[in-house]
Amino acid sequence: MSETPPTRIDFNALLNELRLILDGVGDVKVRLQAVCKTLWERVGHYDWVGFYLVDPERERELVLGPCVGAPTEHVRIPFGRGICGKAAQSKETLVVQDVSVETNYLACSVETRSEIVVPIMKDGKLLGELDVDSHTLAPFTDADRRALETLCAWIAEAL
Repeated sequence: MSETPPTRIDFNALLNELRLILDGVGDVKVRLQAVCKTLWERVGHYDWVGFYLVDPERERELVLGPCVGAPTEHVRIPFGRGICGKAAQSKETLVVQDVSVETNYLACSVETRSEIVVPIMKDGKLLGELDVDSHTLAPFTDADRRALETLCAWIAEAL
């Protein structure tokens, strides 16, 4: 578990790279997997990166999509449960700098210290969300939030 502050990231350059991935051809899930891999490799405090998508058969349930990092047992999450479910219900970005103080936290890994969840919205409808876990306490900045919200707006266009 790291307590060192995150390294400064050139989010503009990273977003340009991610835009090229999203604008590419091929299956959207393959492109989302490439987005996960790029974020995980390029941002040192992103220890797990994944997408939860709204299940078309169960509109108030998220199902795990493309992801990178340690396996998780949480492949289905009902709206309202955990940070991801809470973000799905509120349709708002949630930044939790210390998951140990969250009473509604679903632990995917004992190493996770912080989490940011960004909804993917299109025409007022939740399509899914981007979930990023960190083993570092309080690593997420406004720059992380802005970059991930921009990315999720682009992803909404791709879905």
